[in-house]
Amino acid sequence: MRTFDKILFATDFSESSEHAFEYALALAQKFNSRLLILHVINEPVDLRGFYVPHVSFENLEKEIEEGAQQMMERFCSTHVKDFADYDCSIVTGIPFEEILKRAESEQVSFIVLGTQGRSGIDHLLFGSTAERVVRKALCPVVTVRLP
Repeated sequence: MRTFDKILFATDFSESSEHAFEYALALAQKFNSRLLILHVINEPVDLRGFYVPHVSFENLEKEIEEGAQQMMERFCSTHVKDFADYDCSIVTGIPFEEILKRAESEQVSFIVLGTQGRSGIDHLLFGSTAERVVRKALCPVVTVRLP
């Protein structure tokens, strides 16, 4: 039988992600796996060449990082109470690319993601992180949709 040493769970702190985390945690507990919890700060658009009064982009990036760190701490303290074998990390970049990079560098057994369920023109223009991860991942991907 296959072993599942590492499970990568990517979160955007949405309701969909929280729901998917229940599955990631249950699987990690069942298979005695290390759970890697990842949040990707979407790479900001660089507006430094434009005149925008009273905005310091260095401060804005710092505030976004601090906010993400606080959200991750809150998420872990709320959702990962009785499970010790986990690691949290926050990176900046394009979400699907960073998820795939982490999955490959950590050689995870599989990835767990929530799906937002975009449809129509939104989906056509932007696609979805989960869909891109499913298409390009070298390992299995478990996607969980809100009921």
